[in-house]
Amino acid sequence: MSTDTDTRVAIEFREATRDFGTTKALDGVSFAVREGSITGVIGQSGAGKSTLIRTINGLESTTSGEVRVLDTVVGTLGERDLRSLRADIGMIFQRFNLMNSRTVAGNVEYPLTLGGTGKAERKKRVAELLDFVGIGDKADQYPSRLSGGQSQRVGIARALARNPKILLADEATSALDPGTTIEVLDLLQRVNRDFGTTIVVITHEMDVIRRICDTVAVLDQGALVDHGPVYDVFSAPTSPATASLIHAAVGDDVAPETLRRLHEARPGTVVTVDVRDEPDALDAAEVFAAHRVAARVLYGGVAEVGGRPFGSLTYSVTGDQAGIDAAIAQLGRLAHVKDPQTGKEIDR
Repeated sequence: MSTDTDTRVAIEFREATRDFGTTKALDGVSFAVREGSITGVIGQSGAGKSTLIRTINGLESTTSGEVRVLDTVVGTLGERDLRSLRADIGMIFQRFNLMNSRTVAGNVEYPLTLGGTGKAERKKRVAELLDFVGIGDKADQYPSRLSGGQSQRVGIARALARNPKILLADEATSALDPGTTIEVLDLLQRVNRDFGTTIVVITHEMDVIRRICDTVAVLDQGALVDHGPVYDVFSAPTSPATASLIHAAVGDDVAPETLRRLHEARPGTVVTVDVRDEPDALDAAEVFAAHRVAARVLYGGVAEVGGRPFGSLTYSVTGDQAGIDAAIAQLGRLAHVKDPQTGKEIDR
């Protein structure tokens, strides 16, 4: 992945809007994708993700605003220049889009043939790519004989055939089981790391974002509602749409009825304490113990986001009320402490 010192921009949206009649598929979207980054674009169905990715390779035009790719305004290009730009953009599809009449090697070779690459060089490149994605032994098989994960590996190899500078992954793991999804995401990280390829991941799964992306853009009804480093967006979402996606990925959001049932079994003061990877973060269990109060976890979830822990734990705290108040006050100075029933921070 890229680092914060990387400043070159591979893709930039400048007030990009796309209208379909009275519907705004994109509504004044502005953000940049840094060269060498893995950037995730997430949102629920109908958020504008597919339209956005199609504006990058010129399959969709903007109604207003512009999209710049590799220092070129896509909307100003003629067909010849657009074909040239697309040679620098690889595409991975949700349903693989493999040609069943061609072997695995034939599918990967196809874009090289279209690009005029000589036969000997094509064969060499195909063999290199199939070995890279881990299916060198499948070269002569046909897509119908492959598993979903193997098919997507073919799709990734094909997308890399012409050494693109940018790789677009459109819901590339949505048709895969969880174990295969992780394998494919690991492969995308390897592509980014080994080749320096800029990757844009379109997904509706925040779990995909937290696993491999360093930057995330959140779309909601065509508008950009959150954007920034993944951990920062997870830590401080600015929209309900983002918060909902985060809780679904981390699994730390308890339903009111579940909380009521758990609380009845373990009465006490119920508080939710955020778990963050920060230099001055406190260990909630240690704080409760220091104030001589007992705390039991009722619910919670902690996940890894960019190699750092993130989530929240809901406690039932019992003991002397003064000790409880003092513990919550201490935690509240360095962490978010909330009433899980109202979602509001506790001010003590």
